[in-house]
Amino acid sequence: MFRLIRALFTLVILVVAGLLAYNYWKGHGWTLALPSAVDADTRGDVAGTVKSTADKAGAVASDIKSAVAEGTLTTKIKAKMALDDLVKAHLISVETTGTVVTLTGRVSSAAERARAVRIAQETDGVTRVVDKLQIVR
Repeated sequence: MFRLIRALFTLVILVVAGLLAYNYWKGHGWTLALPSAVDADTRGDVAGTVKSTADKAGAVASDIKSAVAEGTLTTKIKAKMALDDLVKAHLISVETTGTVVTLTGRVSSAAERARAVRIAQETDGVTRVVDKLQIVR
């Protein structure tokens, strides 16, 4: 038991002595402080890099938020169309850009077309619907 304690104590003394010697030879004096990976000259560059990275991360987060919002609108509209008896949702494509929804595809009647457009217009968050539906009989 005492051998283990003596070995650990010796190891600690060697590590402290090595750290003191390393700092002395590197010009930091007789200190126990660990050497810094960043010196004073590069701290400004690092700060600029951090700010740039933070700005990019903010832009990416904004893009993700926008994409999620667009996907949510598209999903809401497709779900409403799938639950509607008149509209054949599997034949209609819904694309969302911001708050503008574009409907493309084929419908069998003017009534189905009007109902699909109305479903999209009545969805919360939609500001405009672009109707590119084709009536095929």
